[in-house]
Amino acid sequence: MNDDPLLARLAGLAVEAPAGLLDRIAARWIAVPSPIGELSVAWTARGVAYVHEGDGFTGAFRSRFGRPLMPATRPPAGLVPALRTGRLSGLALDLEELGDFQRDVLRAVQAIPRGEVRPYAWIAARAGRPGAVRAVGTALARNPVPLLVPCHRVTRSDGALGEYVFGPAAKQRLLLAEGVDLGRLDGLARERVFYLASDTTGVVCFPTCHNARRITPAHRHGFRTLGAARTAGYRPCRTCRPDLQAA
Repeated sequence: MNDDPLLARLAGLAVEAPAGLLDRIAARWIAVPSPIGELSVAWTARGVAYVHEGDGFTGAFRSRFGRPLMPATRPPAGLVPALRTGRLSGLALDLEELGDFQRDVLRAVQAIPRGEVRPYAWIAARAGRPGAVRAVGTALARNPVPLLVPCHRVTRSDGALGEYVFGPAAKQRLLLAEGVDLGRLDGLARERVFYLASDTTGVVCFPTCHNARRITPAHRHGFRTLGAARTAGYRPCRTCRPDLQAA
């Protein structure tokens, strides 16, 4: 992956290139393990820019970013655990090539805790564009750094898992590994239950919210809409914020 003509010209310079020049014009890449198998990851001086699986990594990166690639001997500090957990812990991302809306969408996705899911409509509202649910789906389909920005935690409003850049099987695998009870979510969706409320606390949550998971069966009530829960006297959870999307 170092056959780029620009790199070849730099290598042929009669004098040493200025310090840091190469990192400003080229990207580094390495293959690393992840919860869904080996992935190729590229990064620039600003941070991780691209995560890709399978063949065609070089061509896909160059067509999207217009930068040459150079192999690296080791990944950036924190990359492998971040791919495993979705927690960046100081690992920088380079999202400069994205538009403002897509960056806002990805920031909204980063707010979803591990082991929980949120619908596309919630992401749209948190990104400041509550009517742009379809555009959110398009933005997530072009997420250049999946796992690091955990778009596998975004689902459809009808309870279905929805699409994923690495395919539905990978999405299921990631969510199960995070402790999401997909069987329970599917059962609730079949009953048209998308919100769970506690008559002890008077709070209504998304089903995967850690507060909802603590509700005992005797005190748990399901609702199809947030509006119905509010009519019944429940207030939206301040943690999972179901009120961010339309009732």
